[in-house]
Amino acid sequence: MIGKTLLKILYFAWVRERTGLAEEDIALPENVTTVGDLIIHLKTKGPGYASAFENAGTIRAALDQAHVSHDTPLGNAREVAFFPPMTGG
Repeated sequence: MIGKTLLKILYFAWVRERTGLAEEDIALPENVTTVGDLIIHLKTKGPGYASAFENAGTIRAALDQAHVSHDTPLGNAREVAFFPPMTGG
């Protein structure tokens, strides 16, 4: 893994249920530079991932525990969390 950036990915609620994982560490391909790029990459990892990110626009993301948009660069982040929209009152 020399030269590859490892990133911890956390999955919450139904995103976790569909991927089958609560978290994982992945080596980022060079073309994955934003949160949106990461979502596109994750969708290729299998049917559970494709299902979890099918409606990517509804997925919320946090980069190192700060909410971000999908066009946010990953930069030197160490952790990305994905979760569905939250509701409540």
